[in-house]
Amino acid sequence: MLTGVPAVAVAQTTGQPAATPQPAPAPAPTPAVAPVTRTIKAIRVEGAQRLEPETVLSYTKLRTGQVFTNETLDQAIKDLYASDLFADVTIGGAETGDIVLRVRENPIINRVIFEGNKRLKEDKIKKEVKLAPRQIFTRTAVRQDVARIIELYRRQGRFAAVVDPKMVSLDQNRVDVIFEVSEGPKSKVRQINILGNEVFSDSKLREQMATKQARLTTLLSSNTSYDQDRLAYDQQKLRQFYLTEGYADFRVTSAVAELTPDKKDFIITYVVEEGKRYKFGDITVDSDIRDFDNKRLAANLGVKKGDWYNAKKVETSIDSLSEAAGLFGYAFTEVNPDYARDKDTLTMGLNFHIAEAKRTYVERIDINGNTQTQDKIIRREIRLSEGDAFNSFQVKRSQDRINSLGFFQDKFEIKQTQGSAPDRVVLTADVEEKSTGELSLSAGYSSLEQFIIQASIKQRNFRGKGQELRASVNYSTYSKSVELGFTEPYLFNKNIAIGGDIFRRDYNAFNYLGNTRQTTYTQVSTGFQVRSGVPLTEYWQLAGRYGLSYDEVGLDKSTYFTDKNNDGIRGNSSADTCEPLLAGRYLCDAIGNRWTSSVGYSLVYDSLNSRLRPTAGHQLIFSQDFAGLGGDVKYIRTKFEGSKFFNIGSGFIGSLKAEGGYIHSLEKSRGVGIDNVRITDRFYLGEPDFRGFDIRGVGPRVQRIGYTTDAAGNQTLVTDRTQFVDDALGGRAYYLGKFEIEIPLGAGARELGLRPSIYVQAGALFGITSPVLSGSQFPTTVDPVTGRVTYQPLISPVYATNGQPYYTVPTTDATNPGATTTCQTGYSATIGGTCIGTSTNTPYTTSQAPFKEVFGGNSARPRISVGAGVNWNSPFGPLRIDLAYAVLKDKSDDSKLITFNVGTQF
Repeated sequence: MLTGVPAVAVAQTTGQPAATPQPAPAPAPTPAVAPVTRTIKAIRVEGAQRLEPETVLSYTKLRTGQVFTNETLDQAIKDLYASDLFADVTIGGAETGDIVLRVRENPIINRVIFEGNKRLKEDKIKKEVKLAPRQIFTRTAVRQDVARIIELYRRQGRFAAVVDPKMVSLDQNRVDVIFEVSEGPKSKVRQINILGNEVFSDSKLREQMATKQARLTTLLSSNTSYDQDRLAYDQQKLRQFYLTEGYADFRVTSAVAELTPDKKDFIITYVVEEGKRYKFGDITVDSDIRDFDNKRLAANLGVKKGDWYNAKKVETSIDSLSEAAGLFGYAFTEVNPDYARDKDTLTMGLNFHIAEAKRTYVERIDINGNTQTQDKIIRREIRLSEGDAFNSFQVKRSQDRINSLGFFQDKFEIKQTQGSAPDRVVLTADVEEKSTGELSLSAGYSSLEQFIIQASIKQRNFRGKGQELRASVNYSTYSKSVELGFTEPYLFNKNIAIGGDIFRRDYNAFNYLGNTRQTTYTQVSTGFQVRSGVPLTEYWQLAGRYGLSYDEVGLDKSTYFTDKNNDGIRGNSSADTCEPLLAGRYLCDAIGNRWTSSVGYSLVYDSLNSRLRPTAGHQLIFSQDFAGLGGDVKYIRTKFEGSKFFNIGSGFIGSLKAEGGYIHSLEKSRGVGIDNVRITDRFYLGEPDFRGFDIRGVGPRVQRIGYTTDAAGNQTLVTDRTQFVDDALGGRAYYLGKFEIEIPLGAGARELGLRPSIYVQAGALFGITSPVLSGSQFPTTVDPVTGRVTYQPLISPVYATNGQPYYTVPTTDATNPGATTTCQTGYSATIGGTCIGTSTNTPYTTSQAPFKEVFGGNSARPRISVGAGVNWNSPFGPLRIDLAYAVLKDKSDDSKLITFNVGTQF
């Protein structure tokens, strides 16, 4: 149209007759319309505020003097929109060639605000969204950010979340972007349906899945929310389960997750085909490595012909063959199982083919990730060196030893990669350091002891050299102590450990009479110990030690000593002595000051995979200490400890622990009823080692029981346990065993750091000489009618320092009423002085209420407790709570139900 319209031939009308019609000629082809081209005379930009006109033009291909078409202008508009800088673009002046670019710039974002987000913190959302202050606002970016926020909520299982973006216009072409979030409820898995299963029940199959149905029993679990990745994982878990039960043809034909209309719950439906159950057929090993005995390898595998097919056992067999090859130096051995499925006999034959491989050698050992710990601390735990023949067992052992250091995160593994040649392997230890400092605060509660507080600080990787530095302070109503210690595990870079401790321990033994605390003997120990250890083999170690301490053992004189000089204060005179009627003969025999010089050794076998949280291996410790290398005390103390950890299956970890000890005196007899092993050197048993019993709650003890008299005058022993005076005496021998199972929990509980366990313990403390008991010296009266025997208070005269008895002047005396004197008649103000007067005085005496002492608990008969405990990595530190009940105990034992402690790390 712009180039004109071609003329159309028209027949003219004349008066002549029309000619004979001729066939119409074929129409000529229409020529192509050429695009209209023009030249840009000038370009002007209108509407730009922040951008320079040249900047706007730079986003287009339009230039002055350039020939343009309508398509050229359309492309310029598209290019400007593509820059995300403009909200509106138009082009004018095409008719004249004076091009005008009219633009309206997108606003600048002033703030990005989130409202209504409670379950997701703002910081977490900001990491995902792209919009930010001082950026260009576009509706496309807003829509993308809305999608990202909704995806974040879906990952949390909140499929009903709605995000409504709003824009608030400000001056200077600025806007505030507000994302109004309606989080909605967390979408739970309401039901898991399984169709097609005949052999196993729905509940059995649901147990295999990570996803759980929302029920009261799964309140703490995070696996009740829908997760698409978990849906695929559960299908694999189902297949693994069936393959371990012999169903080799099992498959999941479909898995559908449907969201309920209210978007609150999901209903998951699986359709399965179980297939037939298979047994193992012939099991063979075919090795291309000539050093291997194929028949012997096949015989030692965990799969046997005739057993039900189990894919897990097949994997274990592959690992076993790979480890066997690794022991011979083949690091990259390929083991391929060839299956021979016979659907007629329902058997699965297996041939394990071990491909040919070359012996490998360690080319290099790389250590990465240690920022504080020195390289040599890690390298000295690795059992291989550069150039050594590869050995998978030594790699595993190295891994366990590094884990046992406790310097790095759990699940550390040494990776094996191909070296510069096929027969070279590179070992890489990628470590992730963790806190090795420990600040521990623990508290306990005892029916006798009330609250116990302990504080300690320990750095297990001091200066990154693997050294251990520790200090502790303990305080309670019965003890106070301060200890400092240091250990160097590698002296002068040699495998020789050396360390030492200095300590001051102030222990106050006590008992209770009702609610009144009575301190018995006190023991103040001051001393030090030095120790050293050397390895004998990979697993055996020998440790030696020497210790010197000074013990001051005494009794509360104001309570347990006699008041010989009658000044009203017990124990302030050299004449005052320990009174068995007050303290007991066994306590009076314990007092005294003495030096203890002892030397000892320990023989240790340790194959635990971790010393902090072992799950496999065992440990044996045999130790003896000999006291008598100088000093005042002579004995031999022998002790044995053993533990074993094992995987029970399904995440359960079992442990067996046993210990026992015996102390034998090398001193001469100290008298009838006096044990040669002093009360301060004996073993004691109870909390925290024997849960279910109180501190020193098990073993030999003397109970002092008073008498009560009813209205009829019948005298009986007190039965209220809180009214007994109860003294633990310790024992020469003891044993203690424990079986514990750590229970795995769901992901939700694991996220909270909960590790519960159940246990049963059995033990006893015994073996001391029966002490001489007090109480038989109380006078008795016999009712002549009933023959009833009644114990009377013991009346004892009080003596002055010169040995004369004291007397009391009658209160009716006019001169010295109620005064105390050594005069039987009259009065003298001085001891043994001349008596003046005629008053008849009465003997001055003290009265001791009758009681009976009972010795008990000195029996090897086992005490048994059962209990449950839980470790919790709480926000304020690791917390341990135990609930234990003594199901079998001696009548004299002290039981305890609940204990707890708490600490933290730095």
